[in-house]
Amino acid sequence: MSEAPKLNALIPELYCTSIKASVVFYTEILGFKILYQRPEAAFAMLERQGAQVMLDEYVPASPRSWIAGPLEAPFGRGMNMDIRTDDVDELYEKVKASGATIFLPIEDKWYRADDIDLGSRQFIVLDPDGYLLRFSGSLGTRPTQTGL
Repeated sequence: MSEAPKLNALIPELYCTSIKASVVFYTEILGFKILYQRPEAAFAMLERQGAQVMLDEYVPASPRSWIAGPLEAPFGRGMNMDIRTDDVDELYEKVKASGATIFLPIEDKWYRADDIDLGSRQFIVLDPDGYLLRFSGSLGTRPTQTGL
């Protein structure tokens, strides 16, 4: 009997139009590993450096499709997922070379958190169904810079 994988307290489950295309994108381009999958259910559980995501192929007539409203492309509108990585520059170059759609080119950005700024080197790529995936690496902290 296999040991159950350690699962995070929060794991987004993303509907996709093609489980095969999404698994290829997430594993071969973004570097996720398959924790487990259920091919008969068109489902895969993936992980990359501690970030976990479930992919589930959307079947409109299925009673197990948990959809609160119309599912239209691009999926995930209004949400982006920040996925921490320790190789943001290398991953960005790989994503660019793949021809994937870059939504936000790589940048350094500082975000205020009370009296400090948190630095982030980040970029956003669209997955095959239009989900916004923001990969970020830490630039450290600094005292808050007012007016920035």
